[in-house]
Amino acid sequence: MKKSLILSAVLALATTSAYAEDLSQYSNESRAVAMPFMKQLAAANQKAISEGGPESAVGVCRDIAPKMAGDISLQTGWKLSRVSLKVRNPLLGTADAWEQKQLQSFAERLAQGEKPETLEAAEIVQEPAGKSFRFMKAIALQPGCVSCHGSDEQIPANVKAKLASEYPHDQATGYSAGQIRGAVSIKRPL
Repeated sequence: MKKSLILSAVLALATTSAYAEDLSQYSNESRAVAMPFMKQLAAANQKAISEGGPESAVGVCRDIAPKMAGDISLQTGWKLSRVSLKVRNPLLGTADAWEQKQLQSFAERLAQGEKPETLEAAEIVQEPAGKSFRFMKAIALQPGCVSCHGSDEQIPANVKAKLASEYPHDQATGYSAGQIRGAVSIKRPL
């Protein structure tokens, strides 16, 4: 009886250790995909703004970002997306229950003083379709982003018109620089 308890404890410890190692490895791999995606998207937005003003950034988020995410998803076999609690495109950006929980946690952690660039979540979860690794990296609103995501007074009339045309159900406004706008989410089947 004592040997079986010890064996059970050793197996539990080994399982916990293996879980932590897998979680760390999967997190590092996901971060290595999410960070370049975020940087490329920011660069594309900056280029569009410098060439055509803030109105041009709408097209980057509407056309280029989903294509980039789709290409990465095809290359890795993981689902990469951008999600938010206040979506601009409900078809592509609506957070599922796990993502909603993490986004709410990010907002709480930010309010407690955690730096936006450190806000991440990672977990291995059992879902109806099987086990998956889930990862999220927060997207903090940068000062230049208020011309598309800020208050009504901060969004120029031409950008408002473009947003109304492209996103008739837009909820992704009213943010201040530094707030969590959403997150890059990765779902990896295991």
